[in-house]
Amino acid sequence: MFFVDTLEIEGLGNRSYLAGGPEAAVVVDPPRDIDQVIAAAARRGVRIAYVAETHVHNDYITGGLELARTTGARYLVPAGASVSFDRTPVADGDSIAVDEGLLLRAMATPGHTPHHTSYVLEADRRPVAAFTGGSLLIGSVGRPDLVEPRLTERLARAQHASAHRLADTLDDDVRVLPTHGFGSFCSSSQAEGDATTIGAERKNNDALTTDVDTFVAEMLAGLDDVPAYYAHMGPANASGPAPVDLTPPRSADAEEIASRLAAGEWVVDLRNRVAFAEGHVAGSFNFEGDGKLATYLAWLIPWGKPVTLLASTPEGITAAQRELARVGIDRPAAAATGEAHTWVREGERVATFRRARFADLAEARERGEQVVVLDVRRASERADGFVDGSVHIPVHELYGRLGEVPAGVVWVHCAGGMRAAIAASLLDAAGREVVAVDDAFTAAGEAGLPLTGPVATD
Repeated sequence: MFFVDTLEIEGLGNRSYLAGGPEAAVVVDPPRDIDQVIAAAARRGVRIAYVAETHVHNDYITGGLELARTTGARYLVPAGASVSFDRTPVADGDSIAVDEGLLLRAMATPGHTPHHTSYVLEADRRPVAAFTGGSLLIGSVGRPDLVEPRLTERLARAQHASAHRLADTLDDDVRVLPTHGFGSFCSSSQAEGDATTIGAERKNNDALTTDVDTFVAEMLAGLDDVPAYYAHMGPANASGPAPVDLTPPRSADAEEIASRLAAGEWVVDLRNRVAFAEGHVAGSFNFEGDGKLATYLAWLIPWGKPVTLLASTPEGITAAQRELARVGIDRPAAAATGEAHTWVREGERVATFRRARFADLAEARERGEQVVVLDVRRASERADGFVDGSVHIPVHELYGRLGEVPAGVVWVHCAGGMRAAIAASLLDAAGREVVAVDDAFTAAGEAGLPLTGPVATD
């Protein structure tokens, strides 16, 4: 008897796993907030005997070291990883007895990183699952360009070889359980589905259906932007992350919020984009708590800049604090809850801006209004089609390039509305008149706006 439980880390597009038998279990690639892992083990009634990392992560802060310390588990880390803490180094072919009849076997699968290691779970000597981390993903593989630019092509070729090693070693019915690939920027491409097997990947994964030269050329041509905060994740994980502190931040009143804004700190409003547009603290930025908060806030904010969080409820602050801690934004400087009018000083008014659809933009153009259309999608998205005459500045570059936005009323759009709302808040805080287009990009052509190239979908 064995089990495998999946722990979804949706905001970052990752998964962690708890796998074991009646008495003991191993945790693979745990998130920084380890309380949920401990709770999952408690529900199963098992002891966490091992914590295993597939690689030194570049997209989030691991909870592996603290989880091992807290539970007394052995901390398994690939032997080739350069780290500055005590761990049990794991090399290709090493096997670990997790519970009676349950074995974890290490398999070197370099490519995502030079030291990347997958773990094959064997029940009664039969492989039943492979924890593939950033190696073999669903319909894809982990990107090879996060370590060192000079190694990218070499690691891409290693990814192809590693995928084939897994496929050649394991039977069709073995489950493939990756860490990345569910919206994570660590994936070289995004694929549909949330479950797969070795057999399915043999049929559908480019790494297993194309020759190495074609695979490498196509992968390198398709690599997308790397979130800026990734540069801080690897070093933090290699040095050994500190325990996470999720105690509530101090409460801020309107005077303190104004003071922090005046000092150049970031005040982040976590409410949905409709509520923000209808009324917000002037100078604050809108990163929806229900969106990809950690990815985009960590990507845009100058690293180490103090941040104050605003939300409708204390629960909104708590959820955001947990998500941000996963990417190293540890302690909010302060927080406030309630309604926007309570966050501004007496005698001041909340700021607002307009929201619209692509049909409204088309009508504005027909009326002869001089508008600036700002496209904040990534370059790879824009390559699939864009509104004629639009200005292109990806949202993750906008904060440092606000001066490049032409004069006039700025109609800002993305593929669906979330990133447009972030961009609109940045422009609004800079004193620009802005209209946030809250619409799917497919509606642009339907509205009669002239487009260049095929129409992209969200």
